[in-house]
Amino acid sequence: MPAASPNSLFGMGNPLLDISAVVDKDFLDKYTLKPNDQILAEDKHKELFEELVKKFKVEYHAGGATQNSIKIAQWMIQEPHKVGTFFGCIGKDKFGEILMQKAEEAHIEAHYYEQDEEPTGTCAACITGDNRSLVANLAAANCYKKDKHLDLEQNWKLVEKAKVYYIAGFFLTVSLESILKVAKHASENNKLFCLNLSAPFICQFFKENLMKVMPYVDVLFGNETEAAAFAKEQDFKTKDIKEIAKKAQALPKENKKRQRIVVLTQGKDETVIFSDKVETFPVLKIDPKDLVDTTGAGDAFVGGFLSELVQEKPLVQCVKAAHYAANVIIRQAGCTFPEKPNFN
Repeated sequence: MPAASPNSLFGMGNPLLDISAVVDKDFLDKYTLKPNDQILAEDKHKELFEELVKKFKVEYHAGGATQNSIKIAQWMIQEPHKVGTFFGCIGKDKFGEILMQKAEEAHIEAHYYEQDEEPTGTCAACITGDNRSLVANLAAANCYKKDKHLDLEQNWKLVEKAKVYYIAGFFLTVSLESILKVAKHASENNKLFCLNLSAPFICQFFKENLMKVMPYVDVLFGNETEAAAFAKEQDFKTKDIKEIAKKAQALPKENKKRQRIVVLTQGKDETVIFSDKVETFPVLKIDPKDLVDTTGAGDAFVGGFLSELVQEKPLVQCVKAAHYAANVIIRQAGCTFPEKPNFN
């Protein structure tokens, strides 16, 4: 099996600084937040960020779904460094500097498009029990420009070096043309393009963009709530997760040399995968008292999966690594991890 090489895994998305805190139900109610959700910040959430910092004990973590997954993949692989490349947009500010520093510490090659019109994006992670409600204020992340960054020769060379591509559905709200350029490159060169449904609102309000990218998707990730929203919007006429996986797998696809793989997680319940047939994989058990924070669980799952995929390991090994990484992350605050993985 080939070992991972530098820049063989490419990610592009919204780099955000996570501001996480354990909050109470009153706080969720005040800002009409569901306990377990991901949304984009609106005007009514402006004060939320200030109140979170004032009222609760907050922790700052480098975040953004795609960037988290690339970091976890790199952590799982360990050597060589810089297997993972990441593109996204930040501001020229303190938070931007933190993101750069954290990317370096994680040994990924982050090439940020830096601009000074908008500050670096943030994401409030409001934790209650084992739920987390995420409110993203994209700010700078929303300013990514294909012509200003992706198209530049030295940047596109890094895209061409990759074998596996991963973009979270969240980026569909930012730069569809950037996603399509990368997705088409992968498809035309028989490389692997992976996408995540990311959130119910992506399936509902950005479904046109989502379906423009879908024909290029080799691996589709999602959780049970996203899968349900996707099935409803696509009129699949089923709520059965195995049927949803099967129908998503059968959607039109450009590159016929590869079958699409659909990977749907269900929290502590089994993971459902459909490639040529439906398979289920139980997740690793965890004692509730060891569970600290589920914020990065989905990102970690994808990161673990990608770490094996980029090394051309079989599907069973990809899922095993995904479950391992998710199990480690939920024992830590934010999407953070111990120094070395204990996985083989």
